[in-house]
Amino acid sequence: MVLIALALAVAATAVAAYAYYRAQRGDVLHPHARFIPEAAPKAPPKGPDRFAWPLYGYTKDHTRFFPSTQVRPPFQKRWTFAGTHALLEFPPVISGGKLFQLNDDAILNAVDKETGKLRWARKLGALSASAPAAGGDAVYVTILERDRGGSAGRVMSLDANSGRIKWTRDIVSRTESSPLLDGGRLYFGSEGGTVYAMDARNGHVVWTYHAGGAVKASPTLRHGLLYFGDYGGHVQAVRENDGHRVWVTSGGGGLLGDGEFYSTPALRYGRVFIGNTNGRVYAFDAGSGKLDWAHQTGAYVYSSPAVTETPGLGPTVYIGSYDGNFYALDAHTGGIRWQRDARGRISGSPTIVGNIVYFADLGRRSTLGLDTRTGHLQYERHAGSGQTPKQAARPGQASGQATRAGQASRAGQAPGQATRAGQTPGQATRAGQTPGQATRAGQAPGQATRAGQASG
Repeated sequence: MVLIALALAVAATAVAAYAYYRAQRGDVLHPHARFIPEAAPKAPPKGPDRFAWPLYGYTKDHTRFFPSTQVRPPFQKRWTFAGTHALLEFPPVISGGKLFQLNDDAILNAVDKETGKLRWARKLGALSASAPAAGGDAVYVTILERDRGGSAGRVMSLDANSGRIKWTRDIVSRTESSPLLDGGRLYFGSEGGTVYAMDARNGHVVWTYHAGGAVKASPTLRHGLLYFGDYGGHVQAVRENDGHRVWVTSGGGGLLGDGEFYSTPALRYGRVFIGNTNGRVYAFDAGSGKLDWAHQTGAYVYSSPAVTETPGLGPTVYIGSYDGNFYALDAHTGGIRWQRDARGRISGSPTIVGNIVYFADLGRRSTLGLDTRTGHLQYERHAGSGQTPKQAARPGQASGQATRAGQASRAGQAPGQATRAGQTPGQATRAGQTPGQATRAGQAPGQATRAGQASG
């Protein structure tokens, strides 16, 4: 009898442990979490061509949504700029009739938007992996390595018309955080875990904030707060004016462990949407940091989300995963509205233009455009093939199928990992912290320091 009772106790413990594991590793939903409805942004007014895409992710809240139904396939090639042989890891920004593209070899090219002709180019360091920011007559860049193999970065401001260097500021660690420009200040993170606020006029450090791990994404701004994740597995919100922390939270473990936040968050509906290398996509409350929901994919989520109010679906989050699937998730619950097998790992971030969401995959090296409501293929182009873009391909043609919620999708694909040499992804989320638990200001790991204090 004693042995039977012991066996039953062990079995009960195993069942409880498995249930806890599933809760930690699977989907999470808090159905009564706050959700603030918002109307979709309107398209820019018609008139003279003053269009600008000045920041990574288009807007400061990084929803990656451009509200225009006039820009859609079929597309015709107008020009090609072939002035670089370096990797183009991040997209350009557009301002003042020019595209500003920062190549991985730290060369910044200014290209005429209408003709594709090079206006100027400037070598700024040895290695870079970010998008510039443009505003007024200036363009701002972050440099990952000043010298090849070095461990220190740099931030610079250049004249947008001539490429003349206005100011440069060396920092003690590398940075691949695409800068955010707002109100005459520049905000970005670093591999040392320091988030900087600098005076955009001269590079003077206004304040610094110290996170618990590398901050590689671009900070996201909404209602006076900056949001970002780190490689310590935390997401945090700090005040834009002084860097004071409002909250910090951990999403808890996913299928692949605690993971790191490389993804740039998107802010909408009173929520922070962000991906994690543990395979999860998270939604946190923007005011408190509480976990609203988490959706588990099959592999790393490096991608940043795109968010919009989709006609016929409602508020939707679009994001890709290294499991080879592209997801449309319900912004309320994290449930799958539809998903599409892209037949290749998805590392980059999507962009929504009108009712088409565009993304690229690493396997087939294709750029796809899918209908935001159905996931049906609308556009496809293969890198380097010279093929004409495909117009409104029927479901069942190239590049997989879109499946609705409840249908089977491919699983078990190996998650590929592509970290740059010399980078060590951080771990160590705080022991004992439950998934979605927010800590208030005054708790570890981050602190804000004013200009003149020591920073990492």
